Amino acid sequence: MPVSVDTVYQRVLALANKEQRGYIPPVKFNLFANQAQMDIFEQYFYDRAQFGRRNGNQTVVADPIDILQEKISNFQTYDNVATVISKVGDVNLNVDFDNFYRLEMVRIDYERLPGFRKAERIEIKDLSNFGLSPLLGFTQEYPVYTHFTRGNNFELNRIRVYPYPRLSTLINPSTNKPFDRVLVSYIRTPRKVEWNGVDIGGTSNPVYNSDLSSDFDLHGSEETKLVVKILQLAAIAMKDNNLLSIASQEDIKNIQQEKQ
Repeated sequence: MPVSVDTVYQRVLALANKEQRGYIPPVKFNLFANQAQMDIFEQYFYDRAQFGRRNGNQTVVADPIDILQEKISNFQTYDNVATVISKVGDVNLNVDFDNFYRLEMVRIDYERLPGFRKAERIEIKDLSNFGLSPLLGFTQEYPVYTHFTRGNNFELNRIRVYPYPRLSTLINPSTNKPFDRVLVSYIRTPRKVEWNGVDIGGTSNPVYNSDLSSDFDLHGSEETKLVVKILQLAAIAMKDNNLLSIASQEDIKNIQQEKQ
């Protein structure tokens, strides 16, 4: 269940006004809210990488990884059909790059082999080593891919796959599908959050309107973390050490509750 933008806003206002720290208008709240959401979202992937590097008791590590994966799963798209657009393995990912965050997995189904093979990502500078080494060389059993570049610039919507799959326009008459198929799984960015209200009776404080607003896109358990992060961002913007202290106190309470 998503986090209510109005609930977070009211909690932020209540804490900010606890010691008469002033009013945070909706325009500024929306700015802080989107930054806070993105900060928490990006932390997921840093934490996942850190857990992945840990050795030792796998049971101890499994729980936080499972929790992280549950939070990330809302942003995952699996097995999106990509299009092979050139004879040298250029693949159009066919994703909406206004909301694209990162590529997670590339799988190739070569017609000559049964089933899909997961492709390993390699850097362009290492490509020659893979091609020359009999141990590292890429084959249809062990395909690889690189990000497509034009000059020194990445083109986010393309990758290049080795060995080259056949063009998607080449259709196998027995299956009525392309001879070779490429599927990609990726992570989208969180949707924009926005609190909007309407003025009633000429008051200076607008009344929340859910039809004009958008809730946070994060897991429901992130409500308090969002409140803390928004307070921190507001305190920094307002150069208010007292408000920053309130945010720190809320952060400590949240950490203690999570441990319990």
